[in-house]
Amino acid sequence: MKSFLAAATAMTVLTAISPVRSQDVAAGEKVFKKCKACHKVGDDAKNGVGPILNGVIGRPAGSVDGYKYGTGMQQAGAAGLVWSEELILEYITDPKTFLRTYLDDPKAKAKMVFKLKKEQDRLDVLAYVKTFSPETGASAAD
Repeated sequence: MKSFLAAATAMTVLTAISPVRSQDVAAGEKVFKKCKACHKVGDDAKNGVGPILNGVIGRPAGSVDGYKYGTGMQQAGAAGLVWSEELILEYITDPKTFLRTYLDDPKAKAKMVFKLKKEQDRLDVLAYVKTFSPETGASAAD
């Protein structure tokens, strides 16, 4: 956990000195097509290979009812991981590395193996997913 905090601090410093990039909900909806094989959003969303992502921002990790999480995500949730925008961006960059760093466990595993490599794709898909989180405003369906 300590190494995660150091990494998060370093990321915050780097973010503070790098230019802010814009987020595009429409572009994020297109990028989310890559995610749809496993994740769903919207009023009729159901768990699939991955959990639904409605309300993910502000939600404790590993907490969607009816979804069977892997051990790494269960441990992260028990350790207090709550999804923020920043943590989601880090996670979708490389889920396994994220969990290993967060848990300070070099053997931790993530069920999610997909990585969004392009920073702009990550920002845009986050913008889209945020529209399904009540804490951030209206639903995309509104």
